[in-house]
Amino acid sequence: MWIPNIAALSAHYRTYALDSINDTGLSVSRRNITKPKDLVNWLDEVLAVLAPQGSLSLVGMSYGGWLTSQYALRFPKRLHKVVLLAPAATVLPVSFAFIIRALLTLIPHTDFRKKFLYWLLQDTVQSGETGRARVDEAIADGDVAERCFGPLPTIVPTMLEDKALQNLIVPILFLVGENEKVYSALNAVKRLNHIAPQIKTEIIPQAGHDLWVVQADIVTKKILDFLLAV
Repeated sequence: MWIPNIAALSAHYRTYALDSINDTGLSVSRRNITKPKDLVNWLDEVLAVLAPQGSLSLVGMSYGGWLTSQYALRFPKRLHKVVLLAPAATVLPVSFAFIIRALLTLIPHTDFRKKFLYWLLQDTVQSGETGRARVDEAIADGDVAERCFGPLPTIVPTMLEDKALQNLIVPILFLVGENEKVYSALNAVKRLNHIAPQIKTEIIPQAGHDLWVVQADIVTKKILDFLLAV
């Protein structure tokens, strides 16, 4: 996922790209993951091994952004800075259009998954042959993962209440594409600016839920500028 950004980030930081314990892959959970607290505890255990001393910065995209916000609420002293890239829910409820289209992907032997990802990652698809090939590759990878691992337990991301957003004391950068489909980018920024003005916000042009790839140079630069600023 982080291929477009990892080289630039790694030039300044020791960088780990983590798969969630409840994502497709070879990770095996030895405890039931049933609530956000379980995921946050898992993440803290992983970070305790990878970076046992000092503070660290977290960058989370989509579901990872939601998990990052949950971690920031629970373990703020562990963090230096946080970047949220179009975090799932978190700021606003997930749009009705997103929910319906996502549910349709569960119907077997249909092309709804392809239609869903072409819609969700529209800016990448429309950027040219290379962009469309990336999305097609993601679709193929998803098909393989589904066949190999089957359905996995999922904790649905939730929207943070006003008080929770105000309690985020770690320096945070919130980036969202102007064509975001999960929720309105403009309304998300408006809510944060009103409720939690301590969170720095910015809308990325010509991007949607694919902002980290379709506008990789812009997004990576904004991440590094924020993390490196004194």
